[in-house]
Order: sequence, then C-alpha cells, then structure tokens
Amino acid sequence: MKLDELDKRLLQLLQADSKANAKELAAALGLTKTPVYDRIRKLEEAGLIKKYVAVLEQSMLPSYMVVFCSVSLESQKLEAIESFSRAVSDFPEVKECYLMGGASDFLLKLIVKDLNDYHQFSSGKLAALPNISQIQSSFVLHEIKNSTVVPIY
Repeated sequence: MKLDELDKRLLQLLQADSKANAKELAAALGLTKTPVYDRIRKLEEAGLIKKYVAVLEQSMLPSYMVVFCSVSLESQKLEAIESFSRAVSDFPEVKECYLMGGASDFLLKLIVKDLNDYHQFSSGKLAALPNISQIQSSFVLHEIKNSTVVPIY
C-alpha cells in the first residue's frame, strides 16, 4: 500500500493517541472530518491498522517479570522453524517472538508472574517442544524505554 504524506501524518497521530477524534485529527491535518474518516477506513481495510489498544501504566499493575529467551533449535529446516513458530504463538506467556540471524534462532519476550512461573514455563512448555537445542534467559531488572510507536518513513 502506497502512503502519501497525509496518511503518514495520520498514522503518527493515531500512534500518539488512538482515541483522538476525527475533529482533532482533521484540525491537525488541515482537513475536514469526512476525508479523515475515509483515510482511517482505508488504512483499516488494507490491514495497515490492525487494532486499537490501551497502553497500561506498568508501575500500577501487580508485579510481574519480563524475560528474554534466546532459543536455538537442533535443526533449522523450514519445517522445524514453522513448527516452533506455531507452538510458541499459542503460549500466552510469549508476548513477542522473532526469528533471528546470528547466535540463536529465536528471541522471545515473555511476561510471567514470578520466577516460579518462569520455571514452569521454561521447563514445562518451552523445553518440552521438539527440536530445542538450547535456551538462554535474561531477566529484566528495570525497564528503561518501552515504545509502541513504529517510525513511518
């Protein structure tokens, strides 16, 4: 999908505040409300806007742990990669999963309740998957930056 400068600016505004109303967006873009509605609908229908979410203040939530796991597979054949990808997609603890180039095959971002929860996940679910060669975990001590904004060039 080809984006013009107004589409790009609209996406930046929506990433900053997805609850901004059409009147506010129209004023910021120098348009009327109808073209703004039309552009948003077009971006949604094209699948560029996947969903609207609430970003929570993490310090106000009950405690939890963020863990990054590097996972290496015994085989890097396409079937093995796809099988692993499907399996971890079903685990609610896995918030992000990336196929990597380099020392490990996958990088997972997990959110778990505590260390015991992580142990149950890593040994009971992750290590129990076929084709797992190695799991290395790093535990987040303090979050410095977390952004949902994707740059639009």
